[in-house]
Amino acid sequence: MQTDTTPGGTAAEATTPAHQAGVSSAIAATAPGQLRVIKRNGTVVPFEASKISVAITKAFLAVEGGTAAASSRIHETVAQLTDMVEAIFMRRMPSGGTIHMEDIQDQVELALMRSGEHKVARDYVIYREQQAQKRAAKLALPPAIQQVANSISVVQADGSKAPLDIDRLHTIVSEACFELSDVSEAEILDEALKNLYDGVSQAELSTSLVITARTLIEQEPNYTFVAARLLCDNLRSEALNFLGIANSATQHDMAALYARALPAYIDRGIELELVAPTLRDFDLQRLGDALLPERDLQFTYLGLQTLYDRYFIHSDDTRIELPQIFFMRVAMGLAVEETDKNARAIEFYELLSSFDYMSSTPTLFNAGTLRPQLSSCYLTTVPDDLHGIYGAIQDNAMLSKFAGGLGNDWTPVRALGAYIKGTNGKSQGVVPFLKVVNDTAVAVNQGGKRKGAVCAYLETWHLDIEEFVELRKNTGDDRRRTHDMNTANWIPDLFMKRVFEDGDWTLFSPNDAPDLHDLYGTAFEKRYNEYEAMTHDGSMKLYKTVKAQNLWRKMLGMLFETGHPWMTFKDPCNLRSPQQHVGVVHSSNLCTEITLNTNKDEIAVCNLGSVNLPQHIDENGLNLEKLQKTVRTAVRMLDNVVDINYYSVPQAKNSNLLHRPVGLGLMGFQDALYKQHIAYGSGGAVEFADRSMEAISYYAIQSSSELAEERGAYSSYEGSLWSQGIFPLDSLDKLIAERGEQYIQVDKSHTLDWDGLRDMVKARGMRNSNVMAIAPTATIANITGVSQSIEPTYQNLYVKSNLSGEFTVVNPYLVSDLKAKGLWDSVMVNDLKYYDGSVQSIDRIPEELKAIYANAFEVEPRWLVESASRRQKWIDQAQSLNLYINNASGKKLDITYRMAWLCGLKTTYYLRSLAATGTEKSTIDTGTLNAVSSESGAESGPAAVPAACSLDDPDCEACQ
Repeated sequence: MQTDTTPGGTAAEATTPAHQAGVSSAIAATAPGQLRVIKRNGTVVPFEASKISVAITKAFLAVEGGTAAASSRIHETVAQLTDMVEAIFMRRMPSGGTIHMEDIQDQVELALMRSGEHKVARDYVIYREQQAQKRAAKLALPPAIQQVANSISVVQADGSKAPLDIDRLHTIVSEACFELSDVSEAEILDEALKNLYDGVSQAELSTSLVITARTLIEQEPNYTFVAARLLCDNLRSEALNFLGIANSATQHDMAALYARALPAYIDRGIELELVAPTLRDFDLQRLGDALLPERDLQFTYLGLQTLYDRYFIHSDDTRIELPQIFFMRVAMGLAVEETDKNARAIEFYELLSSFDYMSSTPTLFNAGTLRPQLSSCYLTTVPDDLHGIYGAIQDNAMLSKFAGGLGNDWTPVRALGAYIKGTNGKSQGVVPFLKVVNDTAVAVNQGGKRKGAVCAYLETWHLDIEEFVELRKNTGDDRRRTHDMNTANWIPDLFMKRVFEDGDWTLFSPNDAPDLHDLYGTAFEKRYNEYEAMTHDGSMKLYKTVKAQNLWRKMLGMLFETGHPWMTFKDPCNLRSPQQHVGVVHSSNLCTEITLNTNKDEIAVCNLGSVNLPQHIDENGLNLEKLQKTVRTAVRMLDNVVDINYYSVPQAKNSNLLHRPVGLGLMGFQDALYKQHIAYGSGGAVEFADRSMEAISYYAIQSSSELAEERGAYSSYEGSLWSQGIFPLDSLDKLIAERGEQYIQVDKSHTLDWDGLRDMVKARGMRNSNVMAIAPTATIANITGVSQSIEPTYQNLYVKSNLSGEFTVVNPYLVSDLKAKGLWDSVMVNDLKYYDGSVQSIDRIPEELKAIYANAFEVEPRWLVESASRRQKWIDQAQSLNLYINNASGKKLDITYRMAWLCGLKTTYYLRSLAATGTEKSTIDTGTLNAVSSESGAESGPAAVPAACSLDDPDCEACQ
């Protein structure tokens, strides 16, 4: 318990016998020479001058604001006034004694008046009176509840007992409900008090409040913000106590405490070797004054709990970071090499803390720490020799240790049965090595923060491809299975043509056809046909001929059964690559959005971040001016990662500094559609996907070119497609020419001044070889409270499970629209549970809302593919595209993945497929549940079982 000297405590002193007894015993225990303060609830605590400083500072901030100009004057004046007030009591009671907190606040008023601070004093008096009225209203609890509160004592962290501070409890809950509609402070207090008992611990008290708010989320989405704010109160107590700032604090207190906490955090973090000593070189007072405590209020419960569990720096499992300090630490880490690093840190902080943009998880984990491994993805090519193979596995381990996701190109490794000259024996092929890779990913789990994650890629002509596609099966020889790693097909266009033409397909060992690995387009087709001819004349001994459609069906069958291997397409990745003049794209990454060159000397690295799209939607649609500002700062932050990054292997550093690729993406696409009342399965959504990605692409290229003028173009710029004036939109022509018009269907429309931008790039160059990639954003979307990446809504009401626990997720946009029509009630909650979050069978929901709130499995896959195709024309890399298919069949999968290839997509990601069979919901007409007129308990109906990957699998990288 802390002395409450916040401006405004004029409620009459509590005079119940219990309180009087508490006061008497506490006074008796007062040590000689110590000043003690009697709180309103009768407890006695040590006098703390810092509390007076906080109260006076808040009074000044309320009148003068927190500008840099006012900050210095306020700081000096507050120090003088605090000394004045403290001196008064020291003169009165030189040998120690007790003071009522009202006496302290009276002296604060007098000190303000005597110093000529009349405006501040007036505001202080008014605020005290307002708080007194609020306390009087709060204390008007039902007698039974008041009696319960009076009978409860709370065990403090040090083991001592104190009466339940009902006044503070009211304050915390009131702040948690601040400016939120349809939430009830009284309901939270009532339910929380029912779960308390005499002798409850402080931690249990805090947990009771959070759990109470959590249980109400399914009935009112705004309770997710209440739960988050109550969790934030726990976090404040934990962090501020550790830093020696205060034992606890309200949200209101943080206006003054955040500025004090930042330098204390930096000093303690450096002392504990948790943050980099270079952070001390910043102007910590200026940065502390720039922190915006009100931004703590925008977290959802899932978002803040995720940060608490996995992102905030901790010591002995005690979190020492607060939310705004966390964002400032990341911003400082990204600005550490800027010329005006203080101004840039504030600029980066304001962007991150606003949720307009969010850096990727490795950047959030490690920025500003001793080893700032900030990059998200690493791509490697594995050579065809034993030393190189195990060297690549060691590289995997080192990269995974510092939270990097891995994509390995295994195509060069010779196939099963291939001749080994050095031993005069035969190779065991790729598969046994992949088992070692799988176990390495499990053993090296990204620094203990999340599971190791790797994806192996193999080209479709490799002789081991048939066994490769079965790696994730649950049957067969477990020594030739990889249950934890991901796999992906790297498919050349020629194979897809053979599938369409129902032709044959020949498999080779790469040591017999080594140049196929580096060829694509017509060059690949020509050389492949030559190798096939060698099988006919007998000069090629080791090969296998299969029907292309049979292999295609096997690939689709395994994708349906196991979720792997993913379908990714070699030729569009290479023909549209800006860097084809200096290498070949041999694979993608863990999440299939990165398409960068790799070879034995270069491990490709990509640095990711995502624009929060709904934050850029206003009443007029997409706010281009705000988007341009966001993208400009975001690209600068991403470019800084290249120079600041900690590289655990030299090949990664060489590649990253040479080409400087970054990947700016987006998240919250579905939320942006909701804000505009556009259905995902509509032409309007396809058009918005096109226009929004065009704008992001335009501003990203523009920003990289501006950076090139300031910092210089990247080293391998000359000869790139950029240097030739060929942008992503223009590179479609190369794909069409090489593939043939009959095998591609793409839209080439545009709306912005691309000719002007080409002239700009020609004059200034580009700072980054690659600028865009759309990542899954699963965790950072949770942090910011929006839908993942470009995903449609999974369900409108469901329970999400991840590494932070289980969370009720309800679609707030649906709830808002149903409230507007008078349709949101307990019966609707029950119906949504019964129908697994789907609105389609609920009769009273209007048809236009059913279209807008169709879930992922109710949107036809063609809309997902078409929207992705429109985005792909603007992206110099790729996008993590999950495909959702309800009642999946071989025919549906065949049509969908052929369509993905025909529409020019570079990659696809997970197949999300609901089982063709599920629990029958009812034997009567659909929608009859809505005839229920009386309220009843809501029970969750049985959910259909995903046939491939669950969206809430805590072990699935995409789900995190």
